[in-house]
Amino acid sequence: MDNTITLEIVTPYGLIFSGDIDEITATGSEGEFGVFPGHAHFLTTLRVGMLTCKRGSEILIFFVSGGYAEVMPDKVTILADSAERSEDIDVERARTALKRAEERLKQAEKIDFARATAAVERATIRVQIAEKHQAK
Repeated sequence: MDNTITLEIVTPYGLIFSGDIDEITATGSEGEFGVFPGHAHFLTTLRVGMLTCKRGSEILIFFVSGGYAEVMPDKVTILADSAERSEDIDVERARTALKRAEERLKQAEKIDFARATAAVERATIRVQIAEKHQAK
């Protein structure tokens, strides 16, 4: 058995990442899960969250905004609504989006509460991922 697993992250806009990695951690609908080479096959929905990969001593971090993950012993395919590499997230833009979403949430009776809550969650996670990347 090989010591790596192929990861592909695909959005409606195209391929975000394709490469061999050592392990993956993602946020599924039932909670966080980890995948190593040789993992049992399963399919799950993804929540808004962080997807972390290890490749040797390198750690790759992605923002994933929902979707699906198909895990096979030698390959993981992420079909995401949207996804970004941590280094591509503009932290100031993400902070501005978070403030805007929090302000909308304060006006709960005038807005769609579920949409506003989802916007806050997405923006919060994007800020966390961008800050984690800057700290490297």
